[in-house]
Amino acid sequence: MLSALTFRRRFSDLSEQEILALAVSSEEDDARIYRSFAERLRPDFPASAAVFDGMAVEEDGHRQRLIDLHRTRFGEVIPLIRREHVAGFYARRPVWLAQSLSLDAMRGEAAAMERTAQEFYQRAAARTQDAETRKLLGDLAAAEAGHENHARRLEETHLSPDRREEEDQTARRQFILTWVQPGLAGLMDGSVSTLAPIFATAFATHDTWTTFLVGSAASVGAGISMGFTEAAHDDGVLSGRGSPLKRGLASGVMTTVGGLGHALPYLIPDFWTATTIAMIVVFVELWAIAWIQNRFMETPFLRAALQVVVGGALVFAAGALIGGG
Repeated sequence: MLSALTFRRRFSDLSEQEILALAVSSEEDDARIYRSFAERLRPDFPASAAVFDGMAVEEDGHRQRLIDLHRTRFGEVIPLIRREHVAGFYARRPVWLAQSLSLDAMRGEAAAMERTAQEFYQRAAARTQDAETRKLLGDLAAAEAGHENHARRLEETHLSPDRREEEDQTARRQFILTWVQPGLAGLMDGSVSTLAPIFATAFATHDTWTTFLVGSAASVGAGISMGFTEAAHDDGVLSGRGSPLKRGLASGVMTTVGGLGHALPYLIPDFWTATTIAMIVVFVELWAIAWIQNRFMETPFLRAALQVVVGGALVFAAGALIGGG
């Protein structure tokens, strides 16, 4: 890490030729990122893919103009200098992250890419005293601003209001299928299924530490089981539910969180204080489940609340009766 920082140069130390070479490589990188976005989106969001294709072509055009300018001023050989070689230069996310970004995240990332590039060149132009360098940096800032305007024109061309709404609905549906649905199932399982063992142990032993250990074991075990089950039973190819890894992660984590919510209060040594707080947490968890069902699954809130609260109350009562008996 230190060796990498040692060999990074300050932007103020770059020559005009190196600044131009840096701009060429940056435009090339941005075009590659936009094309990766387009390929990721093409199967489900063809209109948005066309927008990113157009943005990549625009980057290619700017890169070619910069290469022509370099050829005129400095000759054919362009120095090899990239963002990571310059201290303080704006960074870009790795291309492979496109596989995990949502449609809205890609749109936001593209806007941020153009904005940060523009701002960087503007600040750099303000710091230099050389007229030619100032003009060069100003031109680059203007080019980046033009990219953002061009992106808007491309969206107007390829994304009609109806098409954009359709793609937004598809993205929301995919988010629900990949993250919300398995996460909700996990939260329900973790919150409800662990009630019986936790409160049975609590009322049977009146030992907060033992209850915490049982609750933690039940929560983690249920999380691992739910995560593997969700990931293994559907690869997402035919169902369209998305990556099994993402679904398994959402289900496993939320199952564990649901159980630990009412296990953690038993870290408090006083039994009745811990139990009271745990019961309050259970109430909050169950209402949170009902809200998520209403918000994302379009289940009427009262019906969702009735189902979850009644089910949770029955499991709690079973645990308390078994433990108290």
